[in-house]
Amino acid sequence: MPSTPVSDTILSQSPTADPSWDRRLGPILGTPAGSLVVHEIYRSIQGEGTYAGLPCVFVRLTACHLRCSYCDTPHAFVEGRVVGVDEVLRQVIELGDDLVELTGGEPLLQREAFPLLTKLAGLGKTVLLETSGAVSIAGVDPRVHVILDVKTPGSGESSRNLAENYPRLKPTDELKYVLVDRNDFDWSVEHVQRHGLLSRASVTFSPAFGLLNSTDLANWILESRLPVRVQLQLQKLLWEPNARGV
Repeated sequence: MPSTPVSDTILSQSPTADPSWDRRLGPILGTPAGSLVVHEIYRSIQGEGTYAGLPCVFVRLTACHLRCSYCDTPHAFVEGRVVGVDEVLRQVIELGDDLVELTGGEPLLQREAFPLLTKLAGLGKTVLLETSGAVSIAGVDPRVHVILDVKTPGSGESSRNLAENYPRLKPTDELKYVLVDRNDFDWSVEHVQRHGLLSRASVTFSPAFGLLNSTDLANWILESRLPVRVQLQLQKLLWEPNARGV
């Protein structure tokens, strides 16, 4: 059976001298065409962004080429099973909610994520895509609401941000900054202003859970007078912070 490689964008960026790269992409290499490596599919409350608080079906794909310092889903790096795109659609329909999010890991590492997003939108679903911003969003169906997770210096992965993504953002999209300290805040303010992002999409600043006090972040935003949203992770307030499937 022919196989579907990972995103061409990622392959073109792959540092062939770095053996860790192959280990990170290993769980999804050689995935059969028409299939995805899926970590989990579940129903929960949307915990972040402009759709926070609504029931949502989550499709979490396996593998990520980044290693953010505050990552709360490292189990998705390698754990997963091969599932056909049609079977993913069947399970999403069975769970029943109109709001669906494709997340990871990094979902756009897998090429079949693109037709999956299109098929979900074609079903009349409100489709959210959470992506690291370190993979090109070119080719994502315009009906999809992109949540671009801009990597701050505190993540250890800020050099991976692709500025080419910013002009592709739509008014219905969102930019998410996860901050670990005041340096991250100052960097994010400068980044938003330099790229003119407030005119492109909704912008949220979120404290890295357990690392930055949310009240401090709220005060910094008030002092800055920057019209960005404070974003808390609702799912971690409703359930145990490290709970899976929520």
